[in-house]
Amino acid sequence: MEPPPKRAGVSKAAVGQMRATNDLEANFETCSTLASAAASQGCSILFLPECFAYIGIAGNDALAVMEPLDGPLMARYRQLAKDTGVWLSLGGFPETGPDADHRYNTHVLVDSDGDVRASYRKIHLFDVDIPNGPVLMESKTASPGDAIVAADSPIGRLGMTVCYDLRFPELYSRLRHEMGAQIMLVPSAFTKPTGEAHWEVLLRARAIETQSYVIAAAQAGVHSEKRESYGHAIIIDPWGKVLAKLEDPDNGIGIATADIDLGYLEDVRERIPVDKHRRKLETFEATVEKE
Repeated sequence: MEPPPKRAGVSKAAVGQMRATNDLEANFETCSTLASAAASQGCSILFLPECFAYIGIAGNDALAVMEPLDGPLMARYRQLAKDTGVWLSLGGFPETGPDADHRYNTHVLVDSDGDVRASYRKIHLFDVDIPNGPVLMESKTASPGDAIVAADSPIGRLGMTVCYDLRFPELYSRLRHEMGAQIMLVPSAFTKPTGEAHWEVLLRARAIETQSYVIAAAQAGVHSEKRESYGHAIIIDPWGKVLAKLEDPDNGIGIATADIDLGYLEDVRERIPVDKHRRKLETFEATVEKE
């Protein structure tokens, strides 16, 4: 089956790629440059990756910079949105957590007036020992969120997730079918080994199965001796086609842009109406036949 024809784009979005470090000021300057570029290209919203404000060297470094969403660091990013006139999806912020030893990894949506419209605390924490790669135990210094969040924006309804959430398709199913999300956001700092193996295929799968746009901002390149990110920030359409991508993880700091066409999204959903065909499997009896 061929995809439906494209309609005229109704809005333009920018996905960002950067290489954050433990230098708060340098990270802010990079984000400022990306926001200015998005504004100059006529984008209404810029998507920034997980850990956009800070990536430490040790796992607990972020505890030293965590603060509430009404604190001075977030205030700078809120002012940046206001100054550029661009909405900002801030993919993962070290929000003050439930105790001194834990923060939240919080995805924050800020409008062009500098107001926080929504925030989502990452639910699935990345605790893995990657063969030939880093040992990352996010739960040692972070606490998981307990709410699923969608929010309206100039380009449509956004399903807010963060990085490792990508591996849990039931989250995206609920965002689409129960909360009406049209654009799934996956701001990330994917490791190089997992990124090379799984990044694009998982993102395209989420786009195809939810018939939604997927926008995945990315960290890229070497942050420190202990940490490297895969990059390849990407925008994918509801048919699973890659619309825009930053290829080079070392020199690819910048933005990629694409039109978000909600009319086209509705055409895709009407052509294969999975929403009408979907069954509530939690109501089905489940059996396992044993030997």
